[in-house]
Amino acid sequence: MISRQKVVGWILIIVSIAFIAWFLRVRLLDVGPVVEKKEWVQFIGSVVILVLGTINVRMAAAMRERRRKGSPN
Repeated sequence: MISRQKVVGWILIIVSIAFIAWFLRVRLLDVGPVVEKKEWVQFIGSVVILVLGTINVRMAAAMRERRRKGSPN
């Protein structure tokens, strides 16, 4: 069974990586208008969400490991 925490963590990771890749490719590496403060805040927020998603997935793995060690075989 896939835990909801793991699914949410992976969704956060995938969405934030997609936004970071888009921001770097389209906004920073292409010629265009100046990057606004709002866009920098969104970029920093997506990095924070990436970290939170990674923590979420790691915590789900740690909980699964703890349950496996605690169950008698």
